[in-house]
This record gives sequence, structure tokens and C-alpha cells, in this order.
Amino acid sequence: MTTRKISRPRNMLDLLSESAGLPDNEQTENMWLEVIHRVDEVYSDLIKYESDLEAKNAELEETQQFISSVLASVSDILLVCDERGRIIQVNAAFLRMTGLSEEMLVGAPLGDHLAEDSRARALAMIAAGVEGKVTECELRFHTDQGASDLMAVNCSTRFDHSGRRVGAVLTGRPIGELKRAYEALHHAHLDLQKAQRKLIEQEKMASLGRLVAGVAHELNNPISFVYGNIHTLDKYRRSLAGYFVERRRDAEDDDLRRKFKVDAILADLPSLIEGMLEGAVRISDIVKNLRRLSFSRTTETQEVELERIARTAANWAARSKRVQADVVFECEPGLTIEAHEGQIHQVLVNLIDNAFDATRDVAAPRIRIGINKAGDEAEISVTDNGRGLSDVLLDKVFEPFFTTKVVGEGTGLGLWISYSIVKEHGGSIVAANGCNGGAVFTVRLPMNGAQTA
Repeated sequence: MTTRKISRPRNMLDLLSESAGLPDNEQTENMWLEVIHRVDEVYSDLIKYESDLEAKNAELEETQQFISSVLASVSDILLVCDERGRIIQVNAAFLRMTGLSEEMLVGAPLGDHLAEDSRARALAMIAAGVEGKVTECELRFHTDQGASDLMAVNCSTRFDHSGRRVGAVLTGRPIGELKRAYEALHHAHLDLQKAQRKLIEQEKMASLGRLVAGVAHELNNPISFVYGNIHTLDKYRRSLAGYFVERRRDAEDDDLRRKFKVDAILADLPSLIEGMLEGAVRISDIVKNLRRLSFSRTTETQEVELERIARTAANWAARSKRVQADVVFECEPGLTIEAHEGQIHQVLVNLIDNAFDATRDVAAPRIRIGINKAGDEAEISVTDNGRGLSDVLLDKVFEPFFTTKVVGEGTGLGLWISYSIVKEHGGSIVAANGCNGGAVFTVRLPMNGAQTA
């Protein structure tokens, strides 16, 4: 029986060995070394790639955490939509406003979370976006307590790397906050304007006061001459009248008297002299008022009972007026201040006198005089039911020589003098219109005595 030798199958390594003309064992060993070397290189590259990938992932996570923390810290609402208006991302401020979770919002149409009157505007704003342009709109969102306050929303369109529009980013805040900020800014601006006008008025009045006080001083001497000469002229008139009475016995003299109208002249002289004297007295009073503009004190202060002096001033003002107004006193009893009584009396006479003039054409004229304590100050108000003051008059009413009265009834110095007196006492005086019409003049004077402003 012949025994047959079974050979092993020939594989690729055998074929490579035969073709290379090398022994089987040597060829196989070289091939495995090459494979192992290649495997080591691939494994080394994999380790390097894995390390780089971990570093990139760490950077990405850190960036994602930074962006999330920034979005969570933003007080304005922020939401991102795709081109169809579906919500992709929202920030914590939007979640707080709506009272919903992020899972309930992401993927939902934006219109479902907008008030009915805001949906069309929002969708049109997202659809009409232009790269680089921010669109503004006012929207209301649904919240767990109903519709939100009106929000000022800015919309910026999102584009991908190829320039295709892929959605929009909306940011907004309640208009109430903006309104409060604008109102605060507006009030601050008005206060600044008011302070500026007051400063300009005070400087203008101080300059005019110095100028007019100097002019008044220069006018005082010639007025004194005129005033004194009028009395002398009246004395001479009486002497001449006596002389001509004695000369009436001469017939020739009677002809001369008729020719030169001596009797008519003598009869007219008393009224002329009286008118000149009245004019001189008025000019003297005006000069005294002008001299007051130097803000110099001429008398000591004393305790002044405001109700008593107000009633006296009202009686004085009513004497020379044809209007019989109903004067009502609403005074806190026993209220006193340290002041110059005559000057405070003059201020009240001026204010009440103007109130009588303001009610001249009113069917039922009424003047209210109120006196009460306001903190550390005494407040005196004179209110009439006349036509009130226009905005132009409110700005000019305390200017020197400004008057609405006809020529001969006022000099335009009454309120200016009153302003200077009140300022000299460390107080304030303002003019306004009452709630029910008419003008209101309010004087505030310190309770702790007169002070120079």
C-alpha cells in the first residue's frame, strides 16, 4: 500500500514567496513585520486624532457654556426662529416671561405665542428681513397671566455660509421700561431748562435792578426840585390872585385883564398846579419803588401776623377799585413770621390789587386768600376766578415794566417789586393757573425770619 503525502494549501504568502525567490519562512516574517509597522503607524495616528478631537470637544463645550451663560444673563428677551417662523432657541428671560419650559417652546410656531394683533406684524417682519438691516416692531406675547406688556422688538435676519436666509433673531424689552427711562430723562431736561431760565431771569433782574436803581438815584434830585417848586408856585399864584383882586377898581386895568384873560388863567391855575403836584407825587413813588431794586434793607424785621396784614391789604386794595369782589379768607390762625411788615403789606396789596383787576369782567368776581404752614415756610396764596394767564404771561409776569394794563393804570413794577421783596426775605413767589380757571400767585416765606437770598 503506497502512502500519499498531504501538502498544506497554498495561500497568498506562498505565492509571494515563490515569486520573490525567497524561502517561505523568511518571506513570511518580513511581511508580518511590515504589517505590524503599518498597524503601529495607524494606531499612533488614531491616538493623535483622538487627542485633538477631545481638545476640540473641550473647547466646543466651553464655548457652548459661555454662550449659554451669556444668553441666560441677558435681561432682554431673545429667541431664534427658522425661515418658517418656528422657534429654534430661547433665552431664560423669554422663559420667565412666558412661564413655559424650553421643551414646550422649541419647535413650536412663533405665532402660537404671540397675541392676535401681533402675529401678522411679526411674521411679516421675519419674512422681509434683509442682511445687515435691523427691523423694529412692537409686539405682545402670550404669558401665563395673559398678554404681556407691549414689547419693543428688534429683528435681525440669519443667513448661512452660502448667503441663504435661514431664519431670524428677535430681541426685545418692555416699552414700559423705556417709557420710564424717557420720562425720567424728560423730567430731568425740563428741570434743567427751568433752572437755566431761573438763573437767567435772576441775573437779568439783578443787572436791571442795579441799572434802574442808579437811574432812580439820579432822578431823585430833579424830582425834588420840581416837587418843591410846585409848592412855591402855588404860593406865588395866591399872591398874584390877591394883587389882581386889589387892582379890579381900576377900569383901565379891567380892560387889560379881559384882554390877557387874567381871570381865566387865575381860575385854571389851581387845577394845573394840583395836577402837577399829583404827577410829581406819582413820580416820587415810582422812584422810591425803583430804589428798592438795590435790595437794601432800611428797617429792622419784626413779628408779623399774616392774617391781620392780609385783611388790611385787602381793604386797601378794595378802596380804589370799582369792582366789589367777594373776598374769602382761608387762614391758619395765629401764623406769624419775622419780616419787614411794610414790605410784606406792599406785596399783598399788589397781588390782591391785580386779582381785583383780573375779575373786572367776571359776573361773580371772587378772590380767595389762603394762608397756611407748609413745612418750615409760611405759604400765602391769592387766587381769582378771572381768565387766568397765558403761557407767555406766565414767563414774563415778573419782568420789570411788563404790564397788561392800559397806559396810565400800571407801571409794570408791582410784581417785580413784590418779587424783589420776597427774594430779599429768602422766599419765593410763583404764578400759575388754577384747576378751575383764574390765576394763582403763591408766596412762600421762611418761618425762621427774613434772609437775604
